[in-house]
Amino acid sequence: MSVVAAYVYAAGRRVREVVFDGLQCPVMGEGEFLWLGLVEPTEQELEALRCCFDLHPLALANAQKPRALPRIEILDDEIFVLARTVQLNDGAIVYGQTSIFVGDRHVITLRSNTVRGHTSLRQELEATPAFLKHGVDSVLYGVLDFIVDGYLETLDALEEDVLGMERRALDAFLSRAEIGRIFDLRRELVRFGRIIGPMEEVANRLGHLEIGAVDPEIRPYFRDLVAQVDRVARRLDGLREILSFVLEASSLLEQQRQGEITRRLAAWAAILAVPTAIAGIYGMNFEHMPELRWTFGYPMALGLIFGIAGTLFWRFKRSGWL
Repeated sequence: MSVVAAYVYAAGRRVREVVFDGLQCPVMGEGEFLWLGLVEPTEQELEALRCCFDLHPLALANAQKPRALPRIEILDDEIFVLARTVQLNDGAIVYGQTSIFVGDRHVITLRSNTVRGHTSLRQELEATPAFLKHGVDSVLYGVLDFIVDGYLETLDALEEDVLGMERRALDAFLSRAEIGRIFDLRRELVRFGRIIGPMEEVANRLGHLEIGAVDPEIRPYFRDLVAQVDRVARRLDGLREILSFVLEASSLLEQQRQGEITRRLAAWAAILAVPTAIAGIYGMNFEHMPELRWTFGYPMALGLIFGIAGTLFWRFKRSGWL
């Protein structure tokens, strides 16, 4: 079995650990609920969950869909929430999935393609029994809040990467690899943004849901979750704007650099044209060229070359072309 945790809680405290092997279904006492966590469950395990906890077949089918968008479904008295997780791996965003089934006496989490376990979350919730005593809805909020925290951690890392590129773009010219990285990040942010809108709808609906599994005192927490998801969306928009600025700044700096090179080449071409023109005139070897027999002809030609070239160099230097 891929069960990673199976604990029973009562009055906000863990009371015992149970074994879920698909052969025997856990039995809850009065005021107790089960938090069951599985990673990459098999078909047999999903069937065992359906039989033991009367999970809706439609919810189980949706939980097995890869790359599905976040969603919430109310099936009979069961709440089904599908959330997408994100994490960075070698600079790329890796997407996972967490499906949550909430009943009156159970919370079941199915995780796939994610390495962020719920151990720290479980410890955090167990450290606040006054909150955990609300029941299954407190665990549901805790799991969703944990997932949104993962969004923020990923954004923090991406922001450092993007701001580093912004500094490099202003200090020097971006390499082809760095420009390729910018386009990769823009695609990643677009994909990231696709899951934020549906996730906000999930949190918003939970904040206004009137069902026995959701304590009215917990609804404000879900509304706070809406604000957190909205903050993620705004930060995503900000990152996309920064990336666009980096590309524009890099393009402008490259154009400026090419303009400077063009001006330098034009200035040196004008300076070198002076001796070329004068030497070309005296190199035509016409028969009647009095300067050829003049004593000061050679010094005059050199003086003319250096004088005109020096004047051009001074003017170009003064105007910033050299």
